[in-house]
Amino acid sequence: TNTSDLLSAESRAEIDKWIAKYPVDQKQSACMAALRIAQDANGGYLTEPLMAAVADYLEMPKISVYEVATFYSMYELSPVGEHKICICTNISCMLRGSDEVVAHFDKRLGIKLGETTEDGKFTLKEVECLGACVNAPVAQLGREYHENLTSETIDALLVQLE
Repeated sequence: TNTSDLLSAESRAEIDKWIAKYPVDQKQSACMAALRIAQDANGGYLTEPLMAAVADYLEMPKISVYEVATFYSMYELSPVGEHKICICTNISCMLRGSDEVVAHFDKRLGIKLGETTEDGKFTLKEVECLGACVNAPVAQLGREYHENLTSETIDALLVQLE
């Protein structure tokens, strides 16, 4: 059964732009981009039928798509809040106070890492290195990095988002 009709025409057009970047027989190279596009179009998370649709569209085994979606932390397999805040807790961020960052978000939002606020507005997620160690501690919100985090900068960020 071809499930790629689960992908909107807009999503398929965006995926096609990524497919065009690779040799004709290497459509599967667009897998990560296709998963991001499908996730964005689905409110921030992937379902099994959506992952199957990506596999069908890229003419690759479903298991290969599931492997990518479950390996990388930018893909979500269940609903997340409107604002997903990814906090790095790896060594550089830890040494520069990520524990305090996590504690402050927890205090302000009333949720722990891996949880979503009751109103569905915020999800806190622990992630490995975001590659901005020089400005640790760091969190990612959407496609933006927030660096050198302090209680004050966290408060200012949350005020902007509320």
